[in-house]
Amino acid sequence: MGSSQKDRGVRIAIDRGGTFTDCVGNYNGEDIVIKLLSVDPANYDDAPLEGIRRIMSHFLKKEIPRGQPLDTAKIDSIRMGTTVATNALLERKGEKIAMVVTKGFKDCLVIGNQSRPKIFDLAIRKPEVLYSTVVEVDERVTLEDYAEDPERHLTKVDVKAGTAEAKDADLVMGLSGEAVRILQRPEKETIRAKLQEIYDSGIRSIAVCLMHAYTFPDHEALVGQVAREIGFTHISLSHELMPMIKLVSRATSVCADAYLTPAIKKYISGFQKGFAGGLGTKGVKESGGEAGKGARCEFMQSDGGLVDVDKFTGLKAILSGPAGGVVGYAITSYDENTKIPVIGFDMGGTSTDVSRYGEGRYDHTFETTTAGVTIQSPQLDINTVAAGGGSMLFFRNGLFVVGPESASAHPGPACYRKGGPATVTDANLFLGRLLPEFFPKIFGKNEDEGLDPEASRIKIQELADQIKAETGKEMDLDEVAYGFLTVANETMTRPIRSITEAKGHDTSKHRLATFGGAGGQHAVAIAESLGIKQILIHRYSSVLSAYGMALADVVDERQEPDSSVWKADDQSVIQGLKDKMEALKEKSRQALRDQGFEDDQVVFEEYLNMRYRGTESTLMIIKPTAEDAEKHYNGNDWDFASAFVRHHRYEFGFTLEERDIVVDDVRVRGIGKSFRYEEKSVDEQLKTVQKKDVNVANKHSDAKVYFERGRMDTPIYKLSDLSVGTVIKGPAMLADGTQTIVVPPKSTALVLETHVVVDSEETDKNKDEKSDGEREVDPIMLSIFGHRFMAIAEQMGMALQKTSVSTNVKERLDFSCAIFDANGGLVANAPHLPVHLGSMSTCVRRQAEIWKGKLRKGDVLMTNHPSYGGTHLPDVTLIMPAFNEAGNKILFYAASRAHHADIGGITAGSMPPHSRELYQEGAAVKSEKLVSEGKFNEDRVIELFHKEPAKYPGCSGTRCLADNINDLRAQVSANQKGISLIETLIAEYGEDTVQFYMVAIQNNAEQQVRNLLRTVHKRFQGQELSAIDYMDDGSPIQLKVTIDPDAGEAVFDFAGTGPEVYANINAPEAISYSAIIYTLRCMISEDIPLNQGCLVPVTVKIPPKSLLSPSDNAAVVGGNVLTSQRITDVIFKAFQAAAASQGCCNNLTFGFGGNVAGEKEVKGFGYYETIAGGSGAGPTWEGTDGVHVHMTNTRITDSEIFERRYPVLLREFSIRKGTGGKGKHRGGDGVVRDIEFRLPLQVSILSERRVYRPYGLAGGEDAQCGLNLWVRKVKKARWEDTLRKIQNGEQDQEEVVGDEAEGYEERVINLGAKNSAPMIAGDRIIICTPGGGGWGKSGEEREVDETRDPMGTWKMGSHGARMDLALQA
Repeated sequence: MGSSQKDRGVRIAIDRGGTFTDCVGNYNGEDIVIKLLSVDPANYDDAPLEGIRRIMSHFLKKEIPRGQPLDTAKIDSIRMGTTVATNALLERKGEKIAMVVTKGFKDCLVIGNQSRPKIFDLAIRKPEVLYSTVVEVDERVTLEDYAEDPERHLTKVDVKAGTAEAKDADLVMGLSGEAVRILQRPEKETIRAKLQEIYDSGIRSIAVCLMHAYTFPDHEALVGQVAREIGFTHISLSHELMPMIKLVSRATSVCADAYLTPAIKKYISGFQKGFAGGLGTKGVKESGGEAGKGARCEFMQSDGGLVDVDKFTGLKAILSGPAGGVVGYAITSYDENTKIPVIGFDMGGTSTDVSRYGEGRYDHTFETTTAGVTIQSPQLDINTVAAGGGSMLFFRNGLFVVGPESASAHPGPACYRKGGPATVTDANLFLGRLLPEFFPKIFGKNEDEGLDPEASRIKIQELADQIKAETGKEMDLDEVAYGFLTVANETMTRPIRSITEAKGHDTSKHRLATFGGAGGQHAVAIAESLGIKQILIHRYSSVLSAYGMALADVVDERQEPDSSVWKADDQSVIQGLKDKMEALKEKSRQALRDQGFEDDQVVFEEYLNMRYRGTESTLMIIKPTAEDAEKHYNGNDWDFASAFVRHHRYEFGFTLEERDIVVDDVRVRGIGKSFRYEEKSVDEQLKTVQKKDVNVANKHSDAKVYFERGRMDTPIYKLSDLSVGTVIKGPAMLADGTQTIVVPPKSTALVLETHVVVDSEETDKNKDEKSDGEREVDPIMLSIFGHRFMAIAEQMGMALQKTSVSTNVKERLDFSCAIFDANGGLVANAPHLPVHLGSMSTCVRRQAEIWKGKLRKGDVLMTNHPSYGGTHLPDVTLIMPAFNEAGNKILFYAASRAHHADIGGITAGSMPPHSRELYQEGAAVKSEKLVSEGKFNEDRVIELFHKEPAKYPGCSGTRCLADNINDLRAQVSANQKGISLIETLIAEYGEDTVQFYMVAIQNNAEQQVRNLLRTVHKRFQGQELSAIDYMDDGSPIQLKVTIDPDAGEAVFDFAGTGPEVYANINAPEAISYSAIIYTLRCMISEDIPLNQGCLVPVTVKIPPKSLLSPSDNAAVVGGNVLTSQRITDVIFKAFQAAAASQGCCNNLTFGFGGNVAGEKEVKGFGYYETIAGGSGAGPTWEGTDGVHVHMTNTRITDSEIFERRYPVLLREFSIRKGTGGKGKHRGGDGVVRDIEFRLPLQVSILSERRVYRPYGLAGGEDAQCGLNLWVRKVKKARWEDTLRKIQNGEQDQEEVVGDEAEGYEERVINLGAKNSAPMIAGDRIIICTPGGGGWGKSGEEREVDETRDPMGTWKMGSHGARMDLALQA
């Protein structure tokens, strides 16, 4: 377990997991491993203490009685990882806390980023907040300059934040180097009164997060001081925990810390009571070194570093257990010389976690979500990809489905003898891949029986019976069980591939290190899917997390914000960064000295968090090593900028040479090297090992185990019977009391001193070709292709997000990617935005017809025109064909659609509220070849986007041409990614098979929709479904749905809908198709493949010349974002599915500049956002407050980033209480967004539901309408002044000079639903969004379904941010 000196005392490492607690002890070179239940109240109170008692009894050769305090004199160190924090978070059993926040932001965590977690759930469930109450502090600061300033003006200030002079200054220099304007200082006694009230209510822990405290902490420090004086026992201040920009992430983090730290302190104090003698650095110091009375005690943090017991906090404890496993495989499986990166695959009973270790350092992420709580703090990038061995098996809608539901520990899998469901563990047991004789006998009434194979067989028989009943296909039980394992592996492989490739790594160049109880049964299959050739299984793989604790280093993390612009030729900037780095290193060094480390045991990792100006994609860049500096940077180890450019090209595929590089944070990771791992690395052992074939006499037994070709006679070996160098050819099973390793045919296992290494051979899957005659649909293959097609669309989305530049695409995720068959029919779509769902295939079909026979390999088409399948002009679609090998036949199309922030027209942001003709909305492209055989035609983009639109009266070309070009290039690379993945799929399975299942997956979706229509017909007993609702201008949208139950078909007839309007709420036909496909999917309420098949049973009748089928040049910008929401409401109303949601996207744009014809070009910027509202209630759910609904799901820019990038002050962003409709289930409330402008800007609002209220259903009340207000400073009109002006012939000047200008007053003006106004500095726009309708009569008993999301417990690392919105196949 690392180097050991004689008589240093016993070293103990413990991982307290959800089900088991693993303990590893080491004394004088001898190891002992103990595994015990984490909760066993009949036998002991605390599992770690019991583990230590057993280890000490073993080494001291005498039984220590339970309950007797353990003597620390005999213990050198205790290292521990614990799930205490995670469990408190999952079960919401932390401390009762209050959040203290800037006035106007009390609901910042309720609104979050405003997107809904699951795009098709009408019952929207956002994670609950952790605080019990909120205190708003009347204080305010903002940043003086703004990043989008075309002039790049920077304010210089001498007074620094945190100094005595800052108390009176209006402008100070923040910690990040940005100028901060103090607008309102907090009043100490008011804070005291508010906090005293909270204290008197019994709350003792508070979380403080004020606007811009990451750079200006003075006001937070004041709140902290007052709280300490009052006597709060725990105070978390956001600037101390994590001084990084982003209000919502910092506020969630500080709440998590205040919520969890008291629970951890309570646990630790109970743990310490079990010892005679002190624990931790303090304990060692207090014992004064006498015979070492105290023992070192460290806890594992989420970042993979240990920390002294007294410094362990809630924020850093969330991944405490899993982090040990990552450290364990990183140290034991990575070789510094060969540098082969490793993917960690940790498959336990209740979760499967994936991580990566490469380049000799851990992958950290700075924003992760666990148990619904998003935390901003350095954490190892660990992602849950499945529910582990307990994943439940289902046959749904003709497909094999595994998870995400889990049987968890209770009742557990069917074979646990507690009446549990069929799970992955049962399938493994049935197929002979789990050996009951090696499993502990802890099941049954008296907890003394083994696993029950018969229970597993019965459950798999039930599934086989269901498959036969639903499809008529007879499958034997082996086939069924193996089918589920194959689908389980595919379900896990998909996110592993995405996680790795999203960062620019190639999975096939890795090794797979597997650990956790169930990993060995799946590792080879997972590796083969990922193209990985070698699997490493450590001898302690089942207790690797505990083993990792023993090998880990003590770590001290420090970070400070910055805002320097890197200038290689400006030594003052670089020196400033070096000084900051040195100051952080000194603090870190001191903290590690306090934990008993000498300076020569401390090493540092130095980082700068860098990004290109105008983007928010930061990269944490480590200081180049001497070797890297020599190789790449002319020997300069402080050339962070070149390292950033190199890393940016690697991860995102491009660089932005013309942009400045900005440093956002300076970070130091101080590492106290404790003791070293001295075993030889795997690669060293492989060089010297003497291989010998296994001695058959060593066989433990034989079993009939199922592999791809059927049951095979398979030898079983006990791992302890195999000597180093033994080679075992598959099929074989290797087992001990904690794990089973499956070695399939064509694979070979080799036993080393530290590991078992399994080498897998490539298997040829192209075996399935059956081109002659009829072929049957295999439900297993259908399920796999469902995953594969969706994975292609998802990876295209990742490529687009990665390589794009604009905020719209990169942060707001306003795009969709999809693949289509040769006729343009949708095969798989990974949308963030339902409005893109059905509309892209209209577009692909149209372009396929136009270019028939004229396309070559490497061509890309571009279009955005509404008459050609477009939605509105900012949504630009790029389409690329995939050819067969001969290059003479198109097999597929890959397409991506992204919302460009500006493409010209009459207003900045290209979302004009008053457009009457299409040309006023910007560049309209019917059909262009953007790329010809790989060559990108940039000149044509400039012509179409910049020059053409400016030829029309009052119109400008695009205001952000560079972003347009960069985003178009990103779309091209996303399409290329899709094409290459399709080609890989064809190479693997053959063209005919891929084409066959492409049709089959569409037929499957078609069948689900037919079933839904039959069910609906039955529910309404054949009565006609119809509904009508109105746009704010009075235009009706009318629908009648007629269902033919025998055929399972429906006609959606929009007869009675109003005519085309001379405004911009006309909606191209494609939008009605999107609304129909989205609503049908919501009502099916189960994951089905979303494709063209969904629309086959539906005939859509749209009256020609109506606003749902406008003419070629009609304005349509509002149709996509407003009318689409009303169509959705009307369909749900006809089906009586849900009350109306807010029915609007509340589109706000502002900016200045442009190249209007006949005027001088002005450099400026354009900004666009959509704003949340209330969602509608339904028969089993309440509406949700402040969330995006139906046809959109884009995120809102974080409040602090909003003020950093634009000349604005966000006065308020909160829930608009009482605006949801009342009822048995209430509708969700809208929000209030109050923005003050600090410069003159053109501001536009394009909205709906300002006249007609969102309807309630089943007796529920309607919601409140929205309201848009302009708070304007105007001159007071006095008749004397007016008379004087008339007499003198003066013009009436309407200008305002400052707040206090005499003779000015504030006027509140209603802007109506659609308006544009030139606002001046000090003017505000207040957008009050509508609520959602109520369901059922008020007073009736609630019937809310409280089912919890099975994925609520998953760890969402870097992958989570993208995947939580992506569709599940």
